[in-house]
Amino acid sequence: MRKIVLFRFSRLKSIEYSDQELTPENWCEKQPCMRVNIASREIILTQPTSTFFVYLLGVLTTGIGIYFLLIRGSELSRLWWGISLILWGIGALLAGTSYQAFAFEIKCRGRSKCSWTSWWEVVYLMLQQVSVNAMLVAVAYSCTSGRVLNILLGYALLSSVVYCLMILVGALVPIKSWLTFNVMVWVSVPVYLLTVLINGSRYYMFGSQMDLVLLGTWALLLLTSIMYCMYDNLGLTEKLWARGKGLWFSQNDVLHVGLILWVIYIGIAVAHQITDYSVPV
Repeated sequence: MRKIVLFRFSRLKSIEYSDQELTPENWCEKQPCMRVNIASREIILTQPTSTFFVYLLGVLTTGIGIYFLLIRGSELSRLWWGISLILWGIGALLAGTSYQAFAFEIKCRGRSKCSWTSWWEVVYLMLQQVSVNAMLVAVAYSCTSGRVLNILLGYALLSSVVYCLMILVGALVPIKSWLTFNVMVWVSVPVYLLTVLINGSRYYMFGSQMDLVLLGTWALLLLTSIMYCMYDNLGLTEKLWARGKGLWFSQNDVLHVGLILWVIYIGIAVAHQITDYSVPV
């Protein structure tokens, strides 16, 4: 039984990069690396500047999540904002470890071909999606009541369970297409649309300051996503890098810098505006 379990969990490593030109030998030609010696062992750190940005995002997001918990009082909405941001922050730290900082050590060390993903990234995907749904729960407690609240809570729970099961199956079989960042984003789109609809309609009807700052949150998130997609579609990462002769600033850096500004906005503009639902007057 133990061998079967270990075999299933090790199957994830069988997914290789679609870029057949990316090998352990040329890994550091495709992206910046830093070699450090720890206890007489050489460790290759990947994308040092990108690591800084994603770890900063993880620490800031976790910290602001903890801040929400400290000021929550009796507000369930602040509790769920705190849970959401802490999960998001932990996910960012896991992603930064496997996609950036220790990517070579996790995916390539001791292998003839690099693995495409890792269990660090699988857990990140699950935490990220649960975080998004926890954010929906937070908005639901702030902006809805009764049947609508129950429907939103049910959707958040069902979406989290189904997605996590899908990712787990995708990792154990494995099924590469299920484990992509794009799939995770598309699964998150209904949550984004629901929050924009809820806050937009409430602001139109009642002019609530809380709904206005939350609309600012979703606008910044959309702007960050657009900038990420544009940067990626234009291939600016490779053009700037110029095979090691230029500057490294990837599409992920665009995403992470945008999210750093986004979460700072949440900490400054949103945190103290959040309250549980009350009947608008």
